Amino acid sequence: MTGLGADEQGHDAPVDDARRFSLAGAFAAAADGDDTLARWVGDFLASHGSDNAVLAAALAQDPHWWLGPLLVPADELVRLAGPEDEALCPIEPEEWEGDVDAMEQSLDDGWQPPPLLAEHQDGRLVLQDGNHRYEALVRAGESHAWTLVFFDDPDARNEFRRTTTFALTP
Repeated sequence: MTGLGADEQGHDAPVDDARRFSLAGAFAAAADGDDTLARWVGDFLASHGSDNAVLAAALAQDPHWWLGPLLVPADELVRLAGPEDEALCPIEPEEWEGDVDAMEQSLDDGWQPPPLLAEHQDGRLVLQDGNHRYEALVRAGESHAWTLVFFDDPDARNEFRRTTTFALTP
């Protein structure tokens, strides 16, 4: 698929979802604790804005511990999807460019994307959702991205929280 319009990509979703699945919505869910944030993430991933129901289902299988939204330096995030041959989740270059270009234009028009979703793996922050949003932010010159980080172990989350210098508030 190429040349998708804004609402087909989900980053210009209906007003209710646009408010709910926003950075402010993520902060509100996080303020209510891990269970509420986990539900928010699952709902977002299954929504038209993300279209990542498989990841939502996978995350629902086991407990996870959450941090964020955090303002993470872009160079600390590892992108999984893209047009590169070595990408774990390869995307056709035409589709990738069309989606990223449309998001970049939306950023220029004032759109604030929902937070990215990263998994803490062996000391790295691996993007599990938001690879297109990440690329659009980087191309727009952003040095940081709001990110929700999940952990498979509460001790890993607590150690990360203790040692990180990433901002926890907007």
